[in-house]
Parts: sequence; C-alpha cells; structure tokens
Amino acid sequence: MNDKEQRIEQALDKLATSTRSPRGEFSMEATRPLLEKRIAARRRTRLLRMVSAAAAVVVLCVLGWNTYLYMAPADMIIVSTLAETKVVQLPDGTEVTLNRYTSLTYPDRFKDRNRQVSLTGEAYFAVTKDKNHPFIVQTGAVDVRVLGTEFNVEAYPRDEQIRTTLFEGSVAIDTPGDNSLVLVPGELAVYNKASKLLSKSAAPKTNDEIAWRDGALIFSHISLKEISRQLSNAFNVEIVIEDQQLEEHRLTGRFIHGETLDTILSLLQDAGKFEIKRENPTLYILSNPKEPNV
Repeated sequence: MNDKEQRIEQALDKLATSTRSPRGEFSMEATRPLLEKRIAARRRTRLLRMVSAAAAVVVLCVLGWNTYLYMAPADMIIVSTLAETKVVQLPDGTEVTLNRYTSLTYPDRFKDRNRQVSLTGEAYFAVTKDKNHPFIVQTGAVDVRVLGTEFNVEAYPRDEQIRTTLFEGSVAIDTPGDNSLVLVPGELAVYNKASKLLSKSAAPKTNDEIAWRDGALIFSHISLKEISRQLSNAFNVEIVIEDQQLEEHRLTGRFIHGETLDTILSLLQDAGKFEIKRENPTLYILSNPKEPNV
C-alpha cells in the first residue's frame, strides 16, 4: 500500500468513527462501503475522462496524418526495361507487362479522380475495375481511357504510329484535336503522328500482337516494313529498307526461343531473298542483285 492509499484509508477511518448515530445508521461499518463506492466511482469517472482525452488526441493525429497524405504530392515511380520484359503491379492492383525498351511512369498512390500513368514503348495492361476512378494511359499524342479492361498499347518514339489493341472490355482513344473513338474487343486503333488521323480496324490475329509477353516474335504474312519496325523496337536498333520495292514484301516466321537479332535477320534474309548491310548502329536492307525483283 502506497502513501496515497494509506491517506485514503486513514480518512475513511476518521470519517466513519466520527459519526454519533445511536442506531449505527452512520457507524463505521455502514459508512465505509458507501464512501469506498463513491471514491471508486470518482476514480472511474476520472479514468474515463483520461481515456476519452487520449482517444480524442489519437483521432486528431489520424485525421491530421490522413489530411497530410491527401494534400502531399504523390511520389512518381519510373520503371524502365532494356532487353527484357517486366511485370509491374500498380498501387490499385493493375498489372502491367512492359515490353523491351519501355518506360512506365506512375504515382506511388492514386489520389486523384483519375488513375493516370505515362507510357513510352509498349505495354499490356490488365486494369483493376473501378468505375469511379477511370484509368488513363498517356502516350504523348494519345490518351487511352478505361474503367477495367485488358489492352495493349504500342507507342515507341521512333514509330510513325501509336497502336492500341483491345482484348477485353472497352477503351476510349482521345487525341489532342478532340478526335476520339471507342474500341470493342478485337479492334485496333491507329493514330498517325504526322497526319494526326485516328482510325480503327479489326486487329489481325490479336494473340500475335502480344506474343512478346512470352518472349516470342510471330510474323504472320506481314510486310517487311512492319517486321523491320517490330525488330527495331525489340532490339533497339535502327533498320532502314533502302529499296522501297521490298517494303511490302510479305514474310512469315515464328521466333519463340529467344533468338538473337542476327539469327532472325539471317533466317528472314534467306526467305526474303534480300541482303543486309550493317553500318553500326544502323542496319540496311537491300535487294539481292542475284535475285529477281520481288
């Protein structure tokens, strides 16, 4: 028993023994429990006030911290790839697969009405559905707006076009000139940077469009010009077709084992009957003078 408790005991004894009730109504035995009950009640009241005050302080601290987080600018995260693909999970659960030589910028938390990211290169998006917070992919010239869907965006700086292929759900494509269109699954939107024209069409073999996610390159009877574009982006090298007659020459090839650029070009060269000249850092495709024009 500490000093404080001893003083309380002495006070109780003094109060109880000071009564002069002839019937013992205020005797020590009868009064002591009443006084102890009253003191305990006061202690509980005081403890409750202390707990309430502490809780109020905690609530104010939490509100202040949440207000700070809301007002503070979000930190921006940049993820880039070189000669590899990479899967990134965004703060809302959206999963993004980045192709080679691609850069994605996004906030460490989505705090605004729109979930907005920036893309340079190519990426496949599986967006977490949230109808109250549209997801927007900025590519510089084109914005892709979605609520929850799966789509592929190809926006390499050296390309003449920005391509969006939709696999599931729906997306809206917006351009600076207030030109926009909506895609349904299986459609491809193409924006021409030079003419600033936006068009859509059926996407040819959409599975081939995203074969790169598995490290594969699949060319299904497509032009040498398109093959050169894809190889340029996949291996970060400039490829120039010097003979325009070769640009529309169509080839088919499946490269699913991580073949090198030299291997791919060698096989295509044998099939396409053209020559390749390397002048670092550029590759030139020329007609083979020993072969008839294609």
